[in-house]
Amino acid sequence: AKQGAKVGFVDMDVAGSEALLAKLEGTHSFAPCDLRDIAALKAAFAQLAETLGPAEILVNNAARDDRHDWREVTPEYWDERQNNNLRHMFFAIQAVADGMIAAGGGSIINMGSNSWWEAGGGFPAYTTAKAAVHGLTRTMARDLGDHRIRVNTVVPGWIMTERQKQLWVTPEALAKQIDRQCLPDPIDPVYVARMVLFLASDDSAACSAQNFMVEGGSI
Repeated sequence: AKQGAKVGFVDMDVAGSEALLAKLEGTHSFAPCDLRDIAALKAAFAQLAETLGPAEILVNNAARDDRHDWREVTPEYWDERQNNNLRHMFFAIQAVADGMIAAGGGSIINMGSNSWWEAGGGFPAYTTAKAAVHGLTRTMARDLGDHRIRVNTVVPGWIMTERQKQLWVTPEALAKQIDRQCLPDPIDPVYVARMVLFLASDDSAACSAQNFMVEGGSI
């Protein structure tokens, strides 16, 4: 938004989203949506396209990294985690791809995770979904590349978001993570945003089907 883009976004948090929208300068739009509901996803994306025009950039960044014991995972929980962390990415791509094709190109940015690269434990449904993001990126890069649509994955490490700070960041855990990284600093969310902006821009016109790491050298 600060760089002049028309930003459309979806979220379950209506109050928070409307508060954010009120702070943004320029032409932007919010559509309430539970991404686990594919019909609602399609309707939300159609609403955004009607308000802002066809999408030229898609950022698939919705996910929940809730911890869970593999012994307690039920088929229902497994399916819900895949719906929460993976399935909507494909259908979001499907919802915007025709508009990008008509426009002559675009950029799709899927949010992965270094959790499975590090062989992280304690949330197998999440890490499985995030590993699959890389497969989705590469196959859609092939399918859409002839239309000059780039598809890439951003791979965050342990990013110090408010959710992480509230739920899991302790002095001991953070010290262990910093020791694992090549760089000695916690990773602020702004650095993920800057990588996304690079992939959204024409500067990345020759980049597709790739992973772009923002994890301090921890893998």
